[in-house]
Amino acid sequence: MIEQAAQSARPYRVLVLLALAVLLSACGHRADVMKPVAVTATDTGRVDMLVATTRAPSNDPALRYGGERGEDVRLDNIVVSIPPDKARKPGEVQWPGTNPDPEKSFVVTKAESLTDPQAMQWFQRTSGKKRRVLIFVHGFNNSYADAVFRFAQVAHDVKVDAAPLLFTWPSRANPLDYVYDRESTIYSRFGLVEVLDAAARSPDVTEITILAHSMGTWLTMEALREMALRNGKVSPKIHNVVLASPDIDVDVFRRQILEMGDKRPHFTVYSSRKDKALAISTFLAGDVERLGGADLRPYKDLLTAYGISVIDATDATQSDPLGHSAFAESSDMLNSLTARLSEQRLETAQPSLGAALVRGGYAAVKGGLRVPAAAIAASQ
Repeated sequence: MIEQAAQSARPYRVLVLLALAVLLSACGHRADVMKPVAVTATDTGRVDMLVATTRAPSNDPALRYGGERGEDVRLDNIVVSIPPDKARKPGEVQWPGTNPDPEKSFVVTKAESLTDPQAMQWFQRTSGKKRRVLIFVHGFNNSYADAVFRFAQVAHDVKVDAAPLLFTWPSRANPLDYVYDRESTIYSRFGLVEVLDAAARSPDVTEITILAHSMGTWLTMEALREMALRNGKVSPKIHNVVLASPDIDVDVFRRQILEMGDKRPHFTVYSSRKDKALAISTFLAGDVERLGGADLRPYKDLLTAYGISVIDATDATQSDPLGHSAFAESSDMLNSLTARLSEQRLETAQPSLGAALVRGGYAAVKGGLRVPAAAIAASQ
């Protein structure tokens, strides 16, 4: 009886899946915005990033890279201009139209290929006194421009003193290409390991923080696992790893953590039980829960034992209709992200969030957000 009910429900679930895929498609953005635009305004923001990619280059400078796989890791210096604070809210990415206006939208002002020595010069110019690197690994259904603009927004809004480095892998930016994107993360593991190894070996780099989103979290965990298995540990320069809406099987995540050994970074997981994108992923994975969409409260003892922090973004305000981008769009989440990336203890972070973070039980904060402090904590 139960089996028959499950079979009869399956066509309905497929229709829901397709409907959500159409919704995702409708939320897509132009990809042809990478051609640099001159900016003379003095009140705009600016993010000067290094981009490492395993994508194949495009012949169209407005695209720069497409969604196909390249043979090696390529480096670019991309500079993004961001509208003045009076013209936007934190968490917003204002996409340019056919006639970009830097006062109203994000625009690219520089896009140049770099050699390895030039990349080191970029780091020396942008890393600040602490000589830190913030590496962002994007998720599923992202064009090159999607990844660049999202990271520019996050780097600008969290205001972390670190050199911003984007690792972008070959996503076709099509919600129906989930399997292709997933296999592109497997293909790109060599590239992320290469980037992490180079940063860890450099005497000019003192600390590495990784922020990964969605499907990019699986790529990140596999790269760190490979480093640990090869070297006996993850580089001690990699202090913090933030996994936002991780599209990872809960059991696989536990195995990855175990295989990294005791000398691993501190992990923070942003999760939401209302994440529709991860609900789709759960369906595609045969109803195996995804780490970023599961109710992690039953795992609190295990998470505490592993020193893993959890931020519950279930009720965070965001514009994403799928509820998959709270880490970048919610002001509360941006505040907590600032605290984590700045290596502050969460209990003493931004006042609107920090006052609610007490060990033991759940505590409510502004906007109805609830933070599972008992599962969190072991903050370094």
